[in-house]
Amino acid sequence: MSTRSVAAIDCGTNSIRLLISSVIAMDEDEVQLLDVERRMEIVRLGQGVDSTGAFAPEALERTFAALRGYAELMREHGVGFGPESVRMVATSATRDAANRQEFIDGVRSIIGVEPEVISGDEEAELSFIGATAELEGAEDGFKPPFLVVDIGGGSTEFVLGHTGGEEAGVVRAARSVDIGCVRMTERHLTQDPPPPAQVAAATADIDAALEEAARAVPLDEAATVVCVAGTATTVAGIAEDLPAYEPERIHHTRVSAERTHAIAEELLAMPHEARAAIGVMHPGRVDVIGAGALILDRVVKRTGADGFVASEHDILDGIAWSLCLSEVTE
Repeated sequence: MSTRSVAAIDCGTNSIRLLISSVIAMDEDEVQLLDVERRMEIVRLGQGVDSTGAFAPEALERTFAALRGYAELMREHGVGFGPESVRMVATSATRDAANRQEFIDGVRSIIGVEPEVISGDEEAELSFIGATAELEGAEDGFKPPFLVVDIGGGSTEFVLGHTGGEEAGVVRAARSVDIGCVRMTERHLTQDPPPPAQVAAATADIDAALEEAARAVPLDEAATVVCVAGTATTVAGIAEDLPAYEPERIHHTRVSAERTHAIAEELLAMPHEARAAIGVMHPGRVDVIGAGALILDRVVKRTGADGFVASEHDILDGIAWSLCLSEVTE
């Protein structure tokens, strides 16, 4: 049995997250992945990118400051600063920014590797791996095919596939569309709380994007809808009436379609102060959770599902699994 540490970093439009894992090679065919550290910082890297086409200097500095803190944690846990042990994935805003080279150079100087500016489809597949790896053989009634939905700040990813049995690891279809909680807030929900006309405009934009996604991914064929990232987990925490954010209780929580719709309506009608007072709400999500919940509600409605399953495991876990695949292939 051998052990090493790896670090996965996911840099999105709204947040940057770190997962440090211990990779335990049990034998030549079995690897276990154990959490060591999970961290998240709201940095709003995508601030204004939709309108200006470039990263704001202050957004870059917020991101670099968070990365410097992550680098210290990586050193503390013995993570090697190289591509065999560190992988950073950068998504939606980075694909759009004209000055992305400044971002790439800054990241390399801090953690020693370049961020991978992956496509939306690659992002969706990593999210699928992370969200479904532990569902194989689960006894909680999770039935394939799974539709994994990752609502980010600038985009939302959809991936349909199977895990377990003869179809283990089969990804049937994936698509990324440009709807996210930050993008929809900046584009449509500019008043607080937004008036009905703004909500209607955002809804139309979201529904059009869902129709685009459905041309590539048969959204209504999923037996289980698994939603990852902060919007879904926050809504699940609200549905459970938790006094504070508790990842262990939120993970694999089932939220009905009716409850999802009700929470979205409530959040969109609340002023800033009321949203900020919600126990499970991260301060960095207060301004964008209404748009995120609206996207989540429209996704559930479009799939025809009776609700969704919230997962705390997502693209970060998929990135970590990609780093430890060598343990079973070498």
